[in-house]
Amino acid sequence: MTSLNKSANSAAAIMLGLVAFCGVTGIWAAWQQSGALQTQVEAAKLLRNHMEADMMHDAIRSDALAALQAADPRSGIARGDVVKDLEDHLGTLKEAIATDAAYTGSEDVSSATGKLAKPVEAYATAAKHIVDLAGTNPAAAQAGLPEFFTQFRALETAMSDASDAIEKHAGEVGASAERFGWIAIGVLVLTLFAAIAATAMLTLAGRRLLIRPLLQLAETMRELGTGNLKVAIPFTDRADELGDMAKAMESFRGQLDAAEAAKQAQTRMIVDSIGKGLDQLALGDLTATIEADLTGPFAGIKRSFDEALRSLRELIGTVTASAANIRTGAAEIAQASEDLARRTETNAASLGETAGSVTVLDDRLRAVAAAAGRTVGSADEAMAVVNDGRGIAGRATTAMERVSESAQGIDGVIEGLDKIAFQTRVLAMNAAVEAGRAGEAGRGFAVVADLVSALAMRAEEEAKRAREQLGVTQAEVGVAAAMVGEVDQALVRIAGAVDTVHGLLAQMAGENKVQATAVGEINEAVATMDRATQQNAAMVEETSAAARNLLGEVERLSSEAAQFRIDGGAPAPVASSRPAPAPALTLH
Repeated sequence: MTSLNKSANSAAAIMLGLVAFCGVTGIWAAWQQSGALQTQVEAAKLLRNHMEADMMHDAIRSDALAALQAADPRSGIARGDVVKDLEDHLGTLKEAIATDAAYTGSEDVSSATGKLAKPVEAYATAAKHIVDLAGTNPAAAQAGLPEFFTQFRALETAMSDASDAIEKHAGEVGASAERFGWIAIGVLVLTLFAAIAATAMLTLAGRRLLIRPLLQLAETMRELGTGNLKVAIPFTDRADELGDMAKAMESFRGQLDAAEAAKQAQTRMIVDSIGKGLDQLALGDLTATIEADLTGPFAGIKRSFDEALRSLRELIGTVTASAANIRTGAAEIAQASEDLARRTETNAASLGETAGSVTVLDDRLRAVAAAAGRTVGSADEAMAVVNDGRGIAGRATTAMERVSESAQGIDGVIEGLDKIAFQTRVLAMNAAVEAGRAGEAGRGFAVVADLVSALAMRAEEEAKRAREQLGVTQAEVGVAAAMVGEVDQALVRIAGAVDTVHGLLAQMAGENKVQATAVGEINEAVATMDRATQQNAAMVEETSAAARNLLGEVERLSSEAAQFRIDGGAPAPVASSRPAPAPALTLH
């Protein structure tokens, strides 16, 4: 016997295996990609570290030239700052070179960075020598510059070789990471396609072997449920669970056939035994009984039928007796309702006139209250105008404060311009030194350096005048802010006076509203009484009409009850005693 349970378990195991395979492949690709990314990040850090070392290489040269300029008091350069900057730059350079040498990701990089230690040490010694001599013997320091620049260029060449090796290694790492990324994507895509193909095959097999047969069996069950016992039951020849289900349905259909036959026999017996009694009952004969001898569960039906007829005979007799009493009471209610309706109509007219007078008084009081409300509204508008004035004054004060803060910011910008002019002068002096070393070929460059230095001094003078003008502007802004504060105090006093007037007007408006509310409540009470009276009159008229209708219904009920035979005699007709309908009342 082929088991669908075993097939389903096998399919589930295959699906779980595919899912596990896809997961393992994804984890492997992610792990490898993470390693490649880490290697790429380390190469990028190495390149950035070497760039920082190159910057320190140039900064140390500037420190040596600045030490020569510091010998001239007019330069404004402090020797202590130059010495401190040199120590910081040397420390940063050595640390960066040590970091480069510690990198083990590439033999070429390690070889290139391992050659930097001696040039770095020689360059650092030459820079310290120049700075030390500049403080004691500037002329000797000037004479030692050629040797210093020789060490500068030697280190520059070595660092350029190391930079080429590092950039080449970073490119190779990036290309390797990109290549591995495409390989991982290819593996994942192939794994995904394999999983999709296997899932599709399992789905098609499950639909062909399980879903479609189940749908056909469900349709067959629906046909059996609707009573179609001739429908063909498929898959009875299968040797699996679906075959067992089809065989069970075949057995169930046989049981349904037997039950249908028994039901037909019971139906014929009930119709034959009870049909005659129902026919007599339909003709109005409440004395009929079931004469057939019903046994078993149908004996209770016969007993219930006889008890129902007996209860119905008693009910019809009671209805006939009660109909006469209801007829008399309904006639009396109709007459009393007509008298009450006429009296209610008179009361409704009087209440209507009273409601009209109270409405006129309520309208006048509401007009007075509305005028008082508009007056309070005008006072509110005046308060709003004053508050808007105070808000404008406050915003003006805030604007003055922002102008003052902006002036302080401009002062900081001017100070930055001073620093830029100073640094420009230092660069001009460095350029002059380079031009002197170049001889005749650098004479034109020396003239340009002198012009740049003069332009920097002029920029410093202009920045000084701008700072003085900015101080005058800040003083004027302070005076304007004080004047705006005085305007705000005057608006505060005006607001206090308007608020007092507003309180008095609000009190008057409140009193008017209280009076108007009281009169409105009186008017509402009178209107409510008027509506209640109108409704009472309408209800009385409806009661009168209902009483007349009740008389008609009672007479028809008596006539229908008289058609039944409850004591073996013939049904007797019932005489009509309906009174003439009264005229309808009209309410105003």
